[in-house]
Amino acid sequence: MAQQTIDIYAPLPFKSKQKNVRTTATFSSSSPFTPTYVISSLSGSSDPTALYNNRVKGRQILLENPARESRLKKETERKKQERKKEKQQRKLGLIGKRKREERGLWKFDNKSIKFASLLPLHHLWLGYMSELLGLPQPPSGAVNKGSVAKMAPSSANMHPKLLKADFHGAFLTVKKAKNPCLIGLEGIIIHETENAFKVITEKDQVKLLPKQNSIFTFATPVFSTLPATFRHGMPYPTPTLGPQSLSDPPDATFTTKEAAPSKGPGLVPSQSETVRAVPHLQFELYGNQFRFRSTERAGKKFKYKETIEL
Repeated sequence: MAQQTIDIYAPLPFKSKQKNVRTTATFSSSSPFTPTYVISSLSGSSDPTALYNNRVKGRQILLENPARESRLKKETERKKQERKKEKQQRKLGLIGKRKREERGLWKFDNKSIKFASLLPLHHLWLGYMSELLGLPQPPSGAVNKGSVAKMAPSSANMHPKLLKADFHGAFLTVKKAKNPCLIGLEGIIIHETENAFKVITEKDQVKLLPKQNSIFTFATPVFSTLPATFRHGMPYPTPTLGPQSLSDPPDATFTTKEAAPSKGPGLVPSQSETVRAVPHLQFELYGNQFRFRSTERAGKKFKYKETIEL
């Protein structure tokens, strides 16, 4: 059977109004394809040309009818986008944490960071505690154990405030821990996370202390370290390092139940001393109940409950 050849360059055949009759249409600028095709395809009417001019010519005609999306489908898509956005917002904390770690914001150079360089941070924290707890000004004369104990504020009123306080700059000591290697470690807190404290020791070593299964102790001064002229809302005085050596022994150490005779100037730590060198109140911090970020802890309501520790 011979294969039929088709001339692709031949003029397009055009269907006539008469049945079984094919004609060849010629298109030009004076006789374009669209009006010719529409007029020739109209059924027999009085005047196909007038019908085209009135209803088709000069108008935009959709050749296809796009399927309209239902209202239910639009609502489902909107809720899906909202759930996706909420999921991204919940992950924002973890993503931001990874980005901070990638930028190295919480990485410390163990060779350059020194205990002495962070003593001003510790003194700023003491001023912050003085304002937060409303500590009294130190007396000008000599005091003894009994007078210091009487002037010390009530620790029961301090507990709710300390639960929501910021501990960056506090001097922290590990009292008990499941890991015996951690017991006795102490230093200034330079970073607090949900599950750990990062401190700098007096030997200029950065240590990571986990909160879980650990009991810590920290101290606050008995007397205010702020000047008598300080008022609420004023900026804290900027501490500077003094000429004293950090290796000098402290003048006195006090706890909640202890007090030693001291003179007026010895009631406030010098620029090279920590809070342990002056009369102070010592508190215990249970790490298992303190596993919160500092920002979350500020708005959290703590409830008293019995616990078994270590």
